[in-house]
Amino acid sequence: MITLIIAIFVIGYIMIAFERQLRINKASTALFIGTILWIIYLYIAPEVIPQVSADQFAHFIHTHPEIQSQPYGEQVRDFVINNQIIEMLGDISETLLFLMAAMTIVELIDVHGGFMYITDLITTRNKRLLLWLIGIITFFMSSILDNLTTTIVMIMLVKRLVPDRLDRLIYGSIIVIAANSGGAWSPIGDVTTIMLWVEGAITTKVIPQLFFPSLISMMLPISIAQFMLKGKIKSATSMSVNDENSVLLRHLNTSDRVGILIFGVLILITAPIFKAITHLPPFVWLLLGVSMMWIYTEVIYNHKKNIEENIKQRLDKVIGKLDFTTLLFFLGILMAVDALQSAGILNGISQIMSEKMPNVYSQAISIGLLSAIIDNVPLVAAAIGMYPTIDPALVQNFSDPGFMQNFVVDGVFWHFLAYCAGVGGSILIIGSAAGVVFMGLERVSFGWYFKRISFLALLGYLGGAAIYILQNNFF
Repeated sequence: MITLIIAIFVIGYIMIAFERQLRINKASTALFIGTILWIIYLYIAPEVIPQVSADQFAHFIHTHPEIQSQPYGEQVRDFVINNQIIEMLGDISETLLFLMAAMTIVELIDVHGGFMYITDLITTRNKRLLLWLIGIITFFMSSILDNLTTTIVMIMLVKRLVPDRLDRLIYGSIIVIAANSGGAWSPIGDVTTIMLWVEGAITTKVIPQLFFPSLISMMLPISIAQFMLKGKIKSATSMSVNDENSVLLRHLNTSDRVGILIFGVLILITAPIFKAITHLPPFVWLLLGVSMMWIYTEVIYNHKKNIEENIKQRLDKVIGKLDFTTLLFFLGILMAVDALQSAGILNGISQIMSEKMPNVYSQAISIGLLSAIIDNVPLVAAAIGMYPTIDPALVQNFSDPGFMQNFVVDGVFWHFLAYCAGVGGSILIIGSAAGVVFMGLERVSFGWYFKRISFLALLGYLGGAAIYILQNNFF
């Protein structure tokens, strides 16, 4: 049955990777494998639990005396249903609620023209200078927002600024690289860093550790890609208003748009501070932020009597624009990975990796290269399952305390994993959500990106990785 679990997961993963060719939404596949693996696990749990979760099972039986007289099979079923599944859903819900709240805040900013204030500031017509500006803005924006939203905003900006499509493809490729690099050094910049942060593997200490490696991973590709561009932009399209919300934005002045932008961004960037002070999960702060922005936009509409109700972007309308399919994909794939962990499969893989690749740098780099092919969300989820975060006080209890020191909170492995999983997705256009969005918005082929950009992204990835290793070992 273990073989069956692995086979279902691998087949499901192949279907996710070839989503476009099969024309089957990856969220449906993820939900299928996530649920079916737990059903199979429930039936093999009596054989697996004594080997994988013996201590947890014994503690559960000890704290639930009402089931101590039941047959072993029923005890195992209660343990799986009332302990393992509940813990799994609790962990996954933290990530999903954070993402849902963050997506809501970003969408509120966008539909009210908040991001336009940033795009209107770009006036240069020099192609190479614009490339650097686009890269730097994307790099820092994606550290605050998510790289998916940042990519959409920046590609739409470039569409208005750059009329030549071939030039836009260069700009768009750099946006993908910069968005993934920018998301890697911030706890809230990428889904994978959010997962590591929520799990307690990293804190805000990741920022100084990964800032320069991430910056190098962006600057190296731009330094080469700039030579693909020559001269100046011949004409630029006005960045006046977003077509979809043009009627609404005519009724909103600059102070309204900037106020929503600042309010929303402040909520997003103060989430780590809230967690450090209260020790509550960061999604609590973001949900509070959603409620505050909801009230704030309602107040704006109440004071502008001349706006017709059908053009107002109230939260109940905005929330319908959220990509809930993406959230369902994360739910399914994280459930599947948790099933692999509960069945002991991830522990077996971690033992093999420890034997074959005892160096944490080689392990993280390998995961990063895999993230160019496989979605980095399940890869990071699998890594979290393979290497639980270790209490520093317990490190000395292991046979190799020096090696296990890499897996404490803010340990070398977690920081380097955040970098590799985030930046490695830029190597292929299908390796990250940012790349897939770029592929759809500009109809970029896999082959075009592979021939012209993949080597640049790989160079940046390895360059940043080298900087981190040097920084960690010599500075």
